[in-house]
Amino acid sequence: MSERTEYPHGVPNWTTCLTRDVAAAMRFYGAVFGWTFDVSEEGGYAVALLRGREVAGIGPVPTDPQASPGWVMQVCVDDARAIAEAAQAAGGQVLSGPQDLSPATILTVLADPSGAVVCAGETVARIGAELVNESGAWSMGRLSTPDPAAVASFYGTLFGWQADAYGPVTLFKLPGYVGGEPMQPVPRDVIAVGAPAPKPARWEMDFWVDDADVAAATALKHGGAVLTEPADQQQVPFRQATLADPDGSVFTVSALLAS
Repeated sequence: MSERTEYPHGVPNWTTCLTRDVAAAMRFYGAVFGWTFDVSEEGGYAVALLRGREVAGIGPVPTDPQASPGWVMQVCVDDARAIAEAAQAAGGQVLSGPQDLSPATILTVLADPSGAVVCAGETVARIGAELVNESGAWSMGRLSTPDPAAVASFYGTLFGWQADAYGPVTLFKLPGYVGGEPMQPVPRDVIAVGAPAPKPARWEMDFWVDDADVAAATALKHGGAVLTEPADQQQVPFRQATLADPDGSVFTVSALLAS
């Protein structure tokens, strides 16, 4: 199930690292995840490949003075223009777009009511990540915000997500969707998670790896930082670390522990 050929409305389908140095980011993530790159697209945008499949993007930080380096998540939608209108009506903001980025996507950049930035992408030619939930590939987005429940209606209105409490964590589900992998510790209709955290609100990306300790050491060796040392998680069977690339973009890596 790690291979994907399509995504329905409401499912996160792509993630991009915005950076001030695309070439340096390519070297870093190539070392950490084993990615190769297709840099044929305009504007300096590089598509990361794993086993020859598209898995993520690396692009330059927009010239907007409010933009900064970091990972951003894209959710597949049927109509990016309609989503822009719905986002404003639901208490969010339209930061840019809808912008026709054919042949890839039509993109609208939004901020939810807590200020977390998320993108809505209407598929043109790029379906999104062709591989997920395997070593070196993107796994899931986590919304860190002071009150995940307070923004649940926003994501429900736009994407059809249902918010369920799971201890201190909010599980965002898309009823009827079967994704993920059979061995994952949460239901397979879970497409994102939310966790209480101090401001600023933000979406954080998690990637699966074979060994979180090796990934952390590799990140350090190639100019990154280890923000949280690798550690076994109590609620889920993963060993996880929080890392940053040389430009300060934060992400987590998770290694599934043997049962």
